[in-house]
Amino acid sequence: MIMDKLSRAAQSKGPVCVGLDTRYDYLPAYIKDSSKSLCDRLFEFNKAIIDATHDVSACFKVQIACYEALGLEGLAAFAKTVQYARSKQSIVISDVKRGDISSTATQYAQGHFTGDFETDLITVNAYMGEDAVSPYYPYLEKEKGMFVLIKTSNPSSGDFQDIDVGGAALYEKVASEVSKWGERFIGETGFSAIGAVVGCTYPSELTRIHSLMKNTFFLIPGYGAQGGTGKEIGQFFHDGICGVVNSSRGLITAHKGKTESDDFSEYVRAACIAMKEDIEKWL
Repeated sequence: MIMDKLSRAAQSKGPVCVGLDTRYDYLPAYIKDSSKSLCDRLFEFNKAIIDATHDVSACFKVQIACYEALGLEGLAAFAKTVQYARSKQSIVISDVKRGDISSTATQYAQGHFTGDFETDLITVNAYMGEDAVSPYYPYLEKEKGMFVLIKTSNPSSGDFQDIDVGGAALYEKVASEVSKWGERFIGETGFSAIGAVVGCTYPSELTRIHSLMKNTFFLIPGYGAQGGTGKEIGQFFHDGICGVVNSSRGLITAHKGKTESDDFSEYVRAACIAMKEDIEKWL
């Protein structure tokens, strides 16, 4: 199963997930000044980062909103980026946060697990219940997977996720249910193909969720720009690496203020290695 591959990649290459949440402003001047199409300029930036970091990161996460905002050329760049990263034998998470009724979810599943946008894992919002998630299940036996939102890294996540529901927070109820859904998809490493998104900006909640989701591999946003630290993550991994830690801006803008030339990816690689070391020194 795909989560077995991701777990092994995190063990061998480190638990860093490079977030390709690419915006035009992030591009160095030499790419911006190019006569290439917008699609090709975005892809040139992403390709350089993939080439520079695929051996020191477990996976890549590509946030589709950054590409949708740029229209058809942006979506073409999204497709080329996902396809290229996967051609390098890297695992790709498409951060699409889908959540809709079952008939629509079926179309989302086909759209992201086959065709031009084919990826390895996607992010899913389970607010509408299991029948908004179950249309993805047939693909989980075909080397695909998902990360379900449990406790997100944003400041106002507690507005709803922390509401008391019968003596437990709503996020705890969701965690328990999602863990049950995943029991039928557990692979050789003991992790389910249904993972969970939990922000490292809430370390105590992360630990609590881990206790409710024993067979779950985590996608952990919030490192760096959002305030999460390697020490908090290292403490969470005290029994072994059970997730990947995403950083987007903190990595792909590491060149800003230092270079506008084609050596920019060297700074991104250095930032990726520094993040990896910051986490691993606490293991």
